[in-house]
Amino acid sequence: MNAKSYFSQKISLILVLLACTTSTQAKVTLPSVFSDYMVFQQKTNAAIWGKTKPGLSVNITTTWSSKAYSARADQDGNWKILVPTPSYGGPYTVTISDGEETKLSNVLIGDVWVCSGQSNMEMPLAGWGKIDNYEKEIQEANYPKIRLLQGDHVTSNVPLANAKVSNGGWVPCTPQYIGGFSSVAYFFAREIYKKTGIPIGLIHTSWGGTIAEAWTSAGTLKKMPDFAAAVDKIEKAGQGATGLSLEQQMEEWQKLVLKNDAGYVNGVAQWTSTLPESPSWKTMTLPVLWEKSGIPGFDGVMWFRKSINIPASWAGKEIKLNLGTIDDDDVTYFNGEKIGETKGYNATRIYTIPAAKVKAGANVLAVRIFDGIGDGGIYGDQNILSLTNAAGGRISLDGEWTYNKGLDLKDIAAAPVSNEGPNRATVLYNAMINPYIQFAIRGAIWYQGESNADRASQYKELFPNMIRDWRSSWKQPDFPFYFVQLANFMKVIERPGPSAWAELRDAQLKTLSLPNTGMAVAIDIGDAVDIHPKNKQEVGRRLALIALAKDYGIKTAYSGPQFQTQQTEGSAIKLTFKFAEGGLKAKDGTELKGFTIAGADQKFYTAKATIKGNQVIVSSTEVTGPVAVRYAWADNPVCNLVNGADLPASPFRTDSWKEITYGKK
Repeated sequence: MNAKSYFSQKISLILVLLACTTSTQAKVTLPSVFSDYMVFQQKTNAAIWGKTKPGLSVNITTTWSSKAYSARADQDGNWKILVPTPSYGGPYTVTISDGEETKLSNVLIGDVWVCSGQSNMEMPLAGWGKIDNYEKEIQEANYPKIRLLQGDHVTSNVPLANAKVSNGGWVPCTPQYIGGFSSVAYFFAREIYKKTGIPIGLIHTSWGGTIAEAWTSAGTLKKMPDFAAAVDKIEKAGQGATGLSLEQQMEEWQKLVLKNDAGYVNGVAQWTSTLPESPSWKTMTLPVLWEKSGIPGFDGVMWFRKSINIPASWAGKEIKLNLGTIDDDDVTYFNGEKIGETKGYNATRIYTIPAAKVKAGANVLAVRIFDGIGDGGIYGDQNILSLTNAAGGRISLDGEWTYNKGLDLKDIAAAPVSNEGPNRATVLYNAMINPYIQFAIRGAIWYQGESNADRASQYKELFPNMIRDWRSSWKQPDFPFYFVQLANFMKVIERPGPSAWAELRDAQLKTLSLPNTGMAVAIDIGDAVDIHPKNKQEVGRRLALIALAKDYGIKTAYSGPQFQTQQTEGSAIKLTFKFAEGGLKAKDGTELKGFTIAGADQKFYTAKATIKGNQVIVSSTEVTGPVAVRYAWADNPVCNLVNGADLPASPFRTDSWKEITYGKK
């Protein structure tokens, strides 16, 4: 036998032996939620589960008990064992064996919290987050009894049994690992641990920019008409069903938009000519977002026109048109002819009008704007809208334009969404929540809502349904669920007006009607120009105050004032509040700010507000018959009502008038 044949046979024999060994010893495999340094929920029957060879007996022993627990794997190799856990403590070792042992070392018993939401929950101490004093916070983050499990970003059209995680599983809270972890979750856990000494396990599973319905199960969303079709689409995709591509669906939807745009007839733009305008055309002073100019909550197509007098000296010469920024997309016409088209809410529009098109006297400029979501309009700074020529001449276009609605998107089917990516119904629940639902937890904290703000009215139903959904999935029907109300953000608007963000905060406030919920108000710690405010320490602390008071038996104030009742007294309205312990006051020691008042005409005016004991008296000389009050009702309100613990009052309204986001899907 030559050397080559000998080694070939030897390798074959080794492979056969390995195969035989594998068939008789099938070491258990565990989901990613089980690893060294993990935390089991205290004082419960904690589930431990995994896979092995079908029919094998699996045995579990722990160093916190002398008892052993066993189960037999089913025909698919699945097994699950419930193991009673004591009061908090550790470290312990858990041994799992199907004939070959797997050990989980340095295990703690404590409280496990699921931490989820979008970017303000995801925001790490370092990395892209760089919270306040992040270098010092990381250096001092040495809490080995706080344990971290970092979920990776994954989507799925079907529920998954296992989650993808970083760092090989659980890790202790040390400077080595904390920099990339959720800052809100960390500061929440740190406050609880410092006050109680109980080990805390944090399962962080969030994804920036995501919508709440992505975190909700198919079973729950199917019961909501707004989401049933989207769920059906996802489930068919999960089953391998095929259909039109997203590009093809978008093409069909764009045809639908054009067909229903009143500015088009048989596919030809009609509202670009010099014909006299009908009474349906109104005036608006530009530049401005139309939501801030009397058309709140409108998404769709809006047409703007302006008549311009061109001097004789400009005739027959090329000129430049500057429209600044437009939200979202525009098609621009000069005397009925298209001169430019741009997509994108933040792109600058500068178009060239050819010399041959420029004539002296009256000319008509027409702009068709499509806005898919959020604010819309020609919204740049003053003194940008203009026509200019090569000789330095300039005609300002600021001021009155006429406008007419071409299409309200509420009147047609919703736009198609991608078959990929996280912002699809159920796909984050499937991949980033479902893998944990057998794992016993203490509760959940949540920071999300920015991506649902333009559908705030819908969120009033969606958000509480999501909470019920999670509780049902975990088979823990009343676990604590604490969330952060949206912080102040965007430009300060002095005059009272509509706000989708205020409506989203109101939807969050109303969710407190669910049992065992709590809300951390952040209306005083946001940032006008940064949707990711840096003071995450206070956000985490305020969430922890709720848990400390409601779950850990520590007597502490945990909520700012919440509106309770209103009573009309002449030309004023008297408000009472819950959580007014220590008295009501203006945080900065000045007069109260942020209150508005309205009569039956539903027009709100800035109000005078005074504190009388634990009540606030609100009035305005412009409202003689008041019926409703709103507080901090703006994207970025100026407001200062707090209680004796310096916790801010939640924004609220006493009316139930129709929201600007009503009907948006």
